[in-house]
Amino acid sequence: MGTAASSSLASRPIGVFDSGIGGLTVARAVNKLLPQERLVYFGDTAHLPYGDKSTAAIQAYSVKICDLLLKQQCKVILIACNSASAAAYELVKEYVGSKARVLNVIDPIVAYVGKAYAGRTVGLIGTKQTVNSNVYRKKIDDLDAGVELRSLATPLLAPMVEEGFFNNSISRNIIETYLSSPVLEGIEALVLACTHYPLIKQQIAAFYQGRVEVLDASDVVAEHVRQYLNAQQLAAPAKEGVPAHHFYVSDFTRSFEESTRIFFEQEVQLEHYPLWE
Repeated sequence: MGTAASSSLASRPIGVFDSGIGGLTVARAVNKLLPQERLVYFGDTAHLPYGDKSTAAIQAYSVKICDLLLKQQCKVILIACNSASAAAYELVKEYVGSKARVLNVIDPIVAYVGKAYAGRTVGLIGTKQTVNSNVYRKKIDDLDAGVELRSLATPLLAPMVEEGFFNNSISRNIIETYLSSPVLEGIEALVLACTHYPLIKQQIAAFYQGRVEVLDASDVVAEHVRQYLNAQQLAAPAKEGVPAHHFYVSDFTRSFEESTRIFFEQEVQLEHYPLWE
């Protein structure tokens, strides 16, 4: 591949998809670290949350979303959803083939934990789907780094965040109740294995008062994307001005638009893209 070909490839956008708007925390972290990259985000709000869906359904949705992201000529597709990363990553990679590179939100965290916490005890909180799929445990065990993983499903946290309950006493009570579970006793780090949880990271950190490192997956994933783009010579050339990001949702409501601003931390123009009609 000549430089001309690779530079035109490098200026293509990064596609990011999720079952809803939670993945915007990942998009936000990527945008902060790589401000010159153009993002195309798709939130499958018609089917959220993926955490309650079957593997077959998540795979079907993911493939259809990838068609849209390929149409937008994305150079990289980032699956910004733990449930979809667990259920559909291998299939999507096969489906997309050489048309785009595919990344997920699980592998970068697993690699980070294996390096930073070898021989130690690490906690993890996430949806029922993520915790019950055991995907983190399997991958961490495969590293053979002696990490003891203790996972707790915390199903109330994502809907709580989506409804705007964070940084208040209700969310503090729910968070403290979950984190006080005996399952998480004696951990040295806690993986936030759900894209909604960065919004309550401060409250979780406050509970531990510095005793436990709270691992925000979105930062780790963004760093992984940066390293990957550099290694593959796919990083976008520096340009003047802010790239024009695109945000699509499969089902549009006002509250999605409001939440989008909270999750992405800047003004966002949501486009309704009815993928399922």
